[in-house]
Amino acid sequence: VQLQASGGGLVQAGGSLRLSCAASGRTFSNYAMAWFRQAPGKEREFVAAIIWGGTSYYADFLKGRFTISRDNAKDTVYLQMNSLKPEDTAVYYCAARPGVVTYFTKEYDHWGQGTLVTVSS
Repeated sequence: VQLQASGGGLVQAGGSLRLSCAASGRTFSNYAMAWFRQAPGKEREFVAAIIWGGTSYYADFLKGRFTISRDNAKDTVYLQMNSLKPEDTAVYYCAARPGVVTYFTKEYDHWGQGTLVTVSS
């Protein structure tokens, strides 16, 4: 089972990026897929998640700037990030677990390698 994250890069404040996470090795039907992020010197934190049926969940601090979506036929989840701020700079990780969404890193079974997002001021 592998998760491959991509789409990170350098962007100016106010700009946008779209991250992708492709799953392979098995089908992720009935899996919740999530994005976490880890800034330098900080703990990994929950960003957003989505279940198989499409219901999505977001961290309160996002205030509507990010949108998570998934393409079940492609076993791929996306994170559209708009109005980016320097404080969004972090390595973004995708993760997957069977069943429901949780906000805790330890409850996710599968992790991608991370993709770096850098937002300049």
